[in-house]
Amino acid sequence: MRFMTKHFGEIELGEEKIINFDNGIMGFEDYKRYTILFDIESGEKPVISWLQSIEEPGLAIPVINPLYVREDYNPTVEDELLISLGELNDENIIVLLSITVPSDITKMTSNLKAPFIINSDTRKGCQVIVENSDYPVKYNVYESLEKIKKTKGEK
Repeated sequence: MRFMTKHFGEIELGEEKIINFDNGIMGFEDYKRYTILFDIESGEKPVISWLQSIEEPGLAIPVINPLYVREDYNPTVEDELLISLGELNDENIIVLLSITVPSDITKMTSNLKAPFIINSDTRKGCQVIVENSDYPVKYNVYESLEKIKKTKGEK
């Protein structure tokens, strides 16, 4: 399957790479089909990826593994919110956080309150509001990302 994206140009993608969000995602409920895009040229696992809509070329949300943001991230989610994803376990669950990147990169934030949860086996996903009161919608991630760069020896 070929589809066009605003930021990445034309993409060739197999059906096995499409993630279905039955209820869409917050603010974009009409768009249900997504994929995860990242730069694989470096050969390393990317820190930041993109949740790209298959249906809307301009809809690409930067996402990050929450453990890069907060090593102790452990959201509390009602089980019934995840039933539609199928059986989740340590092997098939993917949790991602959206990132907002303003012009001043030191003010980059991540939404700890509304993660994307994906079952890689069923290729179904949802976005949920977690019950943890200490997880804000805007959590500064600049320092966390700087630590990762220093660990990798980057400047």
